[in-house]
Amino acid sequence: MTLKNAKILVVDDDTDVLTAVRLLLKTEVKEVVTEKNPENMLQLLSRTHFDLVLLDMNFNSSINTGNEGLFWLKKIKSTKPTTAVVMITAYGDIDLAVRSLKEEAADFMIKPWNNQKLLEVISEALSGKKMSAENKNTGQVKNQGGQQLLGDSDAMKDVFLKIEKIAPTDANVLILGENGTGKDLIAQAIHHKSLRKDKPFVKVDAGALTESLFESELFGHKKGAFTDARADRVGRFEAANGGTIFLDEIGNISLQQQAKLLSVLQNRQVMKLGSNEQVPIDIRLICATNMPLQELADESKFRKDLIYRINTVELMVPPLRNRKQDIMLLSNYYAAVYGKKYLKSKLSFGKSAEDKLMAHGFPGNVRELQYIIERAVIMADDSRLAADDLIFSPIEKKEEIAASGMMKLSNVEKITIINAIEKHQGNITQAAKELGLTRTALYRRLSKYDL
Repeated sequence: MTLKNAKILVVDDDTDVLTAVRLLLKTEVKEVVTEKNPENMLQLLSRTHFDLVLLDMNFNSSINTGNEGLFWLKKIKSTKPTTAVVMITAYGDIDLAVRSLKEEAADFMIKPWNNQKLLEVISEALSGKKMSAENKNTGQVKNQGGQQLLGDSDAMKDVFLKIEKIAPTDANVLILGENGTGKDLIAQAIHHKSLRKDKPFVKVDAGALTESLFESELFGHKKGAFTDARADRVGRFEAANGGTIFLDEIGNISLQQQAKLLSVLQNRQVMKLGSNEQVPIDIRLICATNMPLQELADESKFRKDLIYRINTVELMVPPLRNRKQDIMLLSNYYAAVYGKKYLKSKLSFGKSAEDKLMAHGFPGNVRELQYIIERAVIMADDSRLAADDLIFSPIEKKEEIAASGMMKLSNVEKITIINAIEKHQGNITQAAKELGLTRTALYRRLSKYDL
C-alpha cells in the first residue's frame, strides 16, 4: 500500500493535533478522516475501510485507566486485525508506547513530531515494515566513537527502541541506572542519532565539580573574575551551543548549584563570572545519575522544579544481573575487541568459563565484565578461555556480598578475608598472618569461596 492510495483515520482529543495532521496529510493521501471521541472510532471502522489509524495514547473518555491507547488498540486489532495502527504519544507515555508494540501496533510517534518523520513512519507502516519491540535490529546501537551498546534481552531492546524515538526530538533526557551500566554510551548514542549529531557533544562530570569551580566550568569566566582567571574562558554550556550537553552524576550536585543550573535551563542564557552580559545558548540537555528517582524526589537533597526540568523523558538502564541473556553476547564482543588489541585471534569461551560468567552477579555491571574479559585475554595461554582465566575482583566480590544483605557467618568470613588481602595489597603471606591462618589454610578458604 502506497501513501497516495491510503485512507487514514486520526483519533485524538486535541483539536489542534487533528487540524495539523489533516492539513499535512490531505495532499499526501487519498483520504484523511479525523475523530475527537475514541468511542466513535469502532463505528467509523465498521462503516469505512481504513488502511491505517493514527491513535492517541490518552483521552478524556469513560475509559479512565491511564492506558486508554492500549485499550483502544486492542479493540481495533480484535475487529480489524489487518489495519495498521500508529500510536501518538507524549514524552511521558513512552513506556506505554513500547508496550503497544507488543500489542501489534505498527509504530509510535512522539509529540511534537517532525512532519517528514511522521510521513516516513506512516509510509513504513503501510508497506508492512512494522517496528517491533522484538526487532533484532535493536540488538546494537553505535555511538560516534564506534563503541557499541549491545543487548538481545527484552530490557535492552526497550532501551534501544526508546533511543530511536527520543533521539530526533529536543526533549531533555534523564538516564537512570547503576554505575557501570553504560549511561555514558547511551547519552552519546542519543546525540549521534539526533538532529544535532554534527554539533558538539560536551560531557561534564557535574558531581566532581566543587562549589568554587561549578560556575566557571559550566558558564565560563572573564579575565580577572578571580585570582587565577588569567584569560577569558568559554564555559561548557557555551561550548555545547547548537549541540548536546551531558551532565553526568547530576544527583551529586548541591542545592546551591542546582539553583544556578535551574536558572540557566529556564532562561536558556548563561552569564560568565565577571560579566553582566547574558549569552544565549541552544543546547539539548541529557543528565544521568546512579541515584534512584525516589531519592532525587527528596526535596532536602534535590529541587523538584529541577527534576521536572531535566526529566522530560526518563530512561532506565537495567543492571547486568537483570539481563543475563546479554552476558555471553557482551563477553564475546569484548573477547574479540581485546583479542585484536593484544594480537590473540579467534578467542572463544569454554563451558566452564561460560558457567562461571553466568553465575556471577556483576555488581560492577558491564564495566566489571569488560575488565574481567580484558584481564582474561591478557593472561590466557590458550585461545579457548577457561574458568581459571576469569578472575573476579575481590573489591567487586565484597560489594556483591554486602549488597545481598546476608550476614551469615560464611559471608562475614569472606568479607574479612577480602579486607585482609586488600590491606596487604595481595600479599597472601601477610594476610594469612593477620588472620591467624597458615598460607595453606588461607588458600583453601580462597578456593572454597571462589575468591
